[in-house]
Amino acid sequence: MPAPATASNSCEFPVEVSIVTPMHNEELCVREFHRRMSAVLRDMGVSHEILLVNDGSTDSTPEIIRELAQTDPNLVGVFLARNRGQCTAIYAGIQHSCGRFVVIMDGDLQHPPEEVPRLIEKIREGYDLVKGMRQKRQESLVLRRIPSLVANYLMRATSKCDIHDMGGLSCIKGEVARGLKLREGQHRLIPALVYGQGGAVCEVPTSAPPRFAGKSHYGIGRSVDVLFDIVLLWFQNSYKQRPVYLFGRISLWLFALASLVMCWLLYGKIFLGEHMGTRPPFLGAVLLYLSSLGFMSTGLILEILVNTHDAVSGATPYKVREIVTSRAANVGVANGDVANGDVANGDVADAAETQSDRP
Repeated sequence: MPAPATASNSCEFPVEVSIVTPMHNEELCVREFHRRMSAVLRDMGVSHEILLVNDGSTDSTPEIIRELAQTDPNLVGVFLARNRGQCTAIYAGIQHSCGRFVVIMDGDLQHPPEEVPRLIEKIREGYDLVKGMRQKRQESLVLRRIPSLVANYLMRATSKCDIHDMGGLSCIKGEVARGLKLREGQHRLIPALVYGQGGAVCEVPTSAPPRFAGKSHYGIGRSVDVLFDIVLLWFQNSYKQRPVYLFGRISLWLFALASLVMCWLLYGKIFLGEHMGTRPPFLGAVLLYLSSLGFMSTGLILEILVNTHDAVSGATPYKVREIVTSRAANVGVANGDVANGDVANGDVADAAETQSDRP
């Protein structure tokens, strides 16, 4: 029985570029993807690794990956125990990567390997993430392009991240990528997640050819999941990540509305002699009071859960881009800690902090 694999996210960039590609029943595309990707990286003249994540394929994809890995020392096959979905496969590949830059791309060659050098060149200008904006997409207008336009608009509106194509080719700084905690479906939100942490993001136009071979694994049903992801993203970005701010405001509005209805009923009872106990507005006001109490209770419970999560995970709501100080011998920032928002000596109060959205 082979020893369990361990993530190598603590490495100090032994390679320049890591290519992370999920593969699920892509036996017709694996060899061509590897050939073209390897040729591009050789022409770039950079140290690299290609991580092909087999996501529980039932065709010959695993055998092809093993065969390629025997002849190419730069290829790493990551085999998941069973099919867990595209996002989980991407997350596994990221956590096993060692590159200074991590490129996330599909294995069906709809993300052309020839576009990778442009993204690498751009991210070296100081960005944390560079996204490829697909041009002249040749997919179905109704099933893919229109839902994509709507979803991208909603994600921009909720996250304030000015990326027009969240689903294109991605290039991320290695320490930023390995610091992400992705849950199923959140691979579509990576630009928004990086931007929300204070990262500098941009996009460059890329081509969007059709699949090299085979059929797409995704249909219109995926749009429902995207909608829920957008709602979650809006909730996470609302009111400075404090649930009580959001639910508390809703609670106050409901309480105020219930109080107005109750005052109107009391006025009718006292001055007009109207009976209020059995009137529908009275029952409505009682329901509004109970709803107000429910929303406030929900906000308080979520506050406790968020505080517990942050304490356990050690998550910080910020990212320190730079520390400026004249006390270089006393204040330092470790490379890995900067990406996670932690200062090596914890001496932020005495340091001048500068942060911007652009490099």
